Amino acid sequence: MIPIKRSKKKPAAPDLLATLDGLDAAVLLLSLEGEIVYLNSSAENLLQISASVCLGKRLESFCATLADESLATILQDARRAGTVVSRHALALRVADGGRVVVDLLCNGLNTGSHWVLELRPVEASLRRVEEEMQDRVFEAAQEMLAGLAHEIKNPLGGLRGAAQLLERELPTPELQEYTRIILHEVDRLRRLVDRLRGDKAAPQRRMVNIHEVLEHVRRLLQVNLPTGVALRFDYDLSIPEFQADPEQLVQVFLNLLRNARQALAGQGNILIRTRVERFVNLQQHLYRLVLRVDIADDGPGIPEELLPRIFLPLVTSRAEGMGMGLAIVQNLVRAHGGTVHCRSVPGDTVFSIRLPLSDGGIA
Repeated sequence: MIPIKRSKKKPAAPDLLATLDGLDAAVLLLSLEGEIVYLNSSAENLLQISASVCLGKRLESFCATLADESLATILQDARRAGTVVSRHALALRVADGGRVVVDLLCNGLNTGSHWVLELRPVEASLRRVEEEMQDRVFEAAQEMLAGLAHEIKNPLGGLRGAAQLLERELPTPELQEYTRIILHEVDRLRRLVDRLRGDKAAPQRRMVNIHEVLEHVRRLLQVNLPTGVALRFDYDLSIPEFQADPEQLVQVFLNLLRNARQALAGQGNILIRTRVERFVNLQQHLYRLVLRVDIADDGPGIPEELLPRIFLPLVTSRAEGMGMGLAIVQNLVRAHGGTVHCRSVPGDTVFSIRLPLSDGGIA
């Protein structure tokens, strides 16, 4: 990512700029001629562009609406009316070609030197609600699974012991084969219960390069990749190393990439994308720098009725699946202080992993 710089003519005092940088809303200050003189970190994240690239340029040069009304028209209306103009659920095409939906406020009151533009991503509000719901569901599911594991494993222990005693009393290998089947199935059920409870091991953290992890996973996946599936990557190589458990991260991304491969059914594209975001809330902590890894595919998508429940154990759309892959992903990501989200429509499914690039939150 290009290093972030601010305009030489700062439009506000340094303490005010620091306050604006900590806001979830994207805030831009435009000159009376419509050129960008300042944008906060949330605006850089939302518009997928560095301040050093866009300062002095017109907003319309790297951001456009996906509707009949252009940004230039909205700004002109605000200036003409001399008041605050708003647009709800306005779809924008941003610098990297992506699509975002925002609530827009343009302050047309002339402050003497600048116009103020505020963009609040609709997805961010939905994501916060989703995170709060995930927190509640996650804790409830963990309590339920812990109780279920206790109730199942105790009888299984007794059943295994009884089968071993019975095996010693049976006179022929043919009859002993039945007890061996019992023992095999008991052990299989115990492993299933352990998987339901998830990986309880704390992350063994060390300095990790995320691209080394992703390239290792990519090589593992490439071995069994159908010829009709293309695996591409879009890496931001400026992302610094950070503290994480590389083995657990391999498990996270291997699960997600295998799911994407299975969803494509032998034909389609998978994209691995890495980015840095600034001033992002993860699990109720604000971090100055956050890593985002997207695993995207152009398959049929996840059924709408299944989407809110995909991270729960035993939830799957595949007849042969156990429904544990995404539950394990969520457990491991949360153990690292991060979050995982999914958006899916036919032809565009994206799982986004966000992990802190620093040891602790700043707020």
